[in-house]
Amino acid sequence: MKSWIVCIFYVLIGLGCSTQQAVTIQEKTAEAEEDSVSYELVVFDTGFETWFITRAKPANFHEQRYYEFWNQRYVQAWNYHEMGYRHARLIDGNINYDANTDYGLEINHKLFYYFMYVENVLRIPLIPDGPKSW
Repeated sequence: MKSWIVCIFYVLIGLGCSTQQAVTIQEKTAEAEEDSVSYELVVFDTGFETWFITRAKPANFHEQRYYEFWNQRYVQAWNYHEMGYRHARLIDGNINYDANTDYGLEINHKLFYYFMYVENVLRIPLIPDGPKSW
């Protein structure tokens, strides 16, 4: 038994003392990184998701510029109402929407329909001359 342990010990020492194999470093070609910034729209109103799924038209029904135009106007109205207008208890939180940021079609589409939900289901008028058909 001791001879086996001694043999294994010598083999391990022999492997440990053997010359190191050459290490090769492969240079990776530079790959374009995808944009790692992603945006998410979180709505705390429990009825919105059901309403959105059943009522919203496909995102590509309108161009992204259409949604951005209306969202910019609605966000300004929302933030105005949030600052103390008569619906301030129902409108909670400031919306940080930058018109110069590309949020993508899906986010703009969903935000637009949230404003349609607020005006048509919750009956909170935000802007008097909003879109007639959505």
